[in-house]
Amino acid sequence: MVVLSREQIEERLVALHRASLELVSNLSLETVLERIVNLAREQAVARYAALGVINEKGELVKFIHVGMTPQEVQRMAHPPKGFGLIGAIQNERQTIRVAEISQDPRSVGFPPNHPPMHSFLGVPIMQGDLLFGQIYLTDKEGYPVFTEDDARVIETLAAYAAVAISNAHMYEELLERDQKLTQRNSDLALLNDVAAALAGSMDIAEILEQTLTRVMNYLGVEAGEIFLREEEGDEMVLALHHGEAAEAFWSKDRFSPGEGFIGIVAESGLPLVTTTAQDDSRYLRRDVLEAGFRCIACIPLSARGRTMGVLGVASRQERFLEDRELNLLNSVGKLAGIAIENSHFNYQSRRLAVLEERERIGMDLHDGIIQSIYAVGLALEYARMSLGEDSDMTREKISQSIEGLNSTIRDIRSYILDLRPRQFWGEDLMGGLKRLVDEYQSNTLNKATLVGPDEGQIKLPPSHATTLFHICQEALANVAKHAHARHTSIQLWKAPERILLEISDDGQGFDLSKMSVTLGHGLSNMHTRARKVGGDVEITSEPGKGTTVLAWVPLRNVPL
Repeated sequence: MVVLSREQIEERLVALHRASLELVSNLSLETVLERIVNLAREQAVARYAALGVINEKGELVKFIHVGMTPQEVQRMAHPPKGFGLIGAIQNERQTIRVAEISQDPRSVGFPPNHPPMHSFLGVPIMQGDLLFGQIYLTDKEGYPVFTEDDARVIETLAAYAAVAISNAHMYEELLERDQKLTQRNSDLALLNDVAAALAGSMDIAEILEQTLTRVMNYLGVEAGEIFLREEEGDEMVLALHHGEAAEAFWSKDRFSPGEGFIGIVAESGLPLVTTTAQDDSRYLRRDVLEAGFRCIACIPLSARGRTMGVLGVASRQERFLEDRELNLLNSVGKLAGIAIENSHFNYQSRRLAVLEERERIGMDLHDGIIQSIYAVGLALEYARMSLGEDSDMTREKISQSIEGLNSTIRDIRSYILDLRPRQFWGEDLMGGLKRLVDEYQSNTLNKATLVGPDEGQIKLPPSHATTLFHICQEALANVAKHAHARHTSIQLWKAPERILLEISDDGQGFDLSKMSVTLGHGLSNMHTRARKVGGDVEITSEPGKGTTVLAWVPLRNVPL
């Protein structure tokens, strides 16, 4: 029997302690397991060493070994399955040390072609009541059996191994959580990006462009398309395609409900994904399959339970969509569907506003101008009847008729000014404003003054000058129609990095919070024009105190 001296045992424990400190500092599970096996073999001086890892169900899920050659491993029918002495360690949860494996009643033998093994030392790797696996050692070199000292050393190693494996598990869980958190942040960033892009636009073309571009970039696919439902009918019509093989996708650009992938998604309102489109008879565009596309995903663009369109992406690569990705695409589809619906609503509201404006003008013409002409006719009829009897009355009625006709002419000219706006012909801004003011005074017979630098002193990009011209035109039209002003002042001046235009009138003013629909559209147009060139408009008004429109634009083109 080999008996180690106290000094030898201490040396082994010190060496084991140093190696184990290195062990627990490593957070890679594979590296930790391999290091444990090699340390065990080295400390116990064994020919063969192995480590088995079990899962929560007690199943052997990983088996790492050293000592056998690759040829010996290849000849074996299968690796150990966790029966016999290996299973006994798991059940008894204590160290097992035997001199001859084949003579132990718990042994069940080796798999075919397994190298012969004799002495055995098995130690459970445990932390509290939690069993991580076992260390197995066979065939102690230079001695027929593993000693008690060997057992104590390996038990110490197993304790360190339990801590190291626990740390590695926690590290892997931390990495997995970090990966999930990173992915979730990426998903939320996509949703936020899409929502911000769609919220800032009412243009249907821009909505489709922003949605498809972002989805394709996120998934890394080679092609994408969007179908929209026809305004009249239920067919889906191809509205946008991006990516490769455009001619293949445009080979069929219209689907009825239930027809092909697009029609099925449009009818059901549910996503449809396949990685074997070439074997799916429901996919009707053979040109796309012949172009090499195999993985197809179609997502409904829905709003309030109605499918507004269908977004499709295609890849030639094998591309599986996880549940997380599918849920994300569904969310994007709902955002895009709502944006498309809002765009339709906006278009309808603008059409309705035009119709309402036309109706208002017709009513104004009927109730105001036509009645004024009728009143002039009555006054002239009265003058004709009193022509030979009361000359003073006749003159008074004729004067009333002339004044009435002049008033009617001013009203008609106000409508002409609003309905047929003058154009800015690219001349100097001050020259254009002067012409606009002259026409305003001529058409309305109201007084207006223009103050500003001499012509040619202000240099603006044509788009900026045109913007200020149209804002002034819109403001004067509103004054003519609504303000009942006696005087209007227009001032143009230069400030650092910007040009300002102010239009002020002494009319009746209005409550900004209760502005009329018609006036509201005019003010909205001013804001839109200014912001398109990087400027803005400020409106101030109070009932009885007139209105001021202050607009500004930058001196130079600015990126928007």
